Amino acid sequence: MKRVGFLLKVKKEKIEEYKAHHRAVWPEMLEALRRTGWHNYSLFMREDGLLFGYFETPESFQAALAGMAKEEINAKWQDFMAPYFEGLGGAHADENMIELEEVFHLD
Repeated sequence: MKRVGFLLKVKKEKIEEYKAHHRAVWPEMLEALRRTGWHNYSLFMREDGLLFGYFETPESFQAALAGMAKEEINAKWQDFMAPYFEGLGGAHADENMIELEEVFHLD
């Protein structure tokens, strides 16, 4: 299982709305994530909106992203959530996730 970490930045004025949407993620989106290999998925946020995401996937970060790119519900979710992020330049958040290098792990 591949462990993946990534960073994004939520606009400070949108943090509470962002959190509210993630307390009620669409069931179809949750199923698509499971179906495409996103397991043990967590999001953590700092007060300034810096968001750290973590998940585990059978193959690779690229394979997990490619799987979600084929899901119609993902395009709808990404369109819906795009206004919440800084620095996307008109793209979706999942197109701006940069994989972080794992430098330590204790099992």
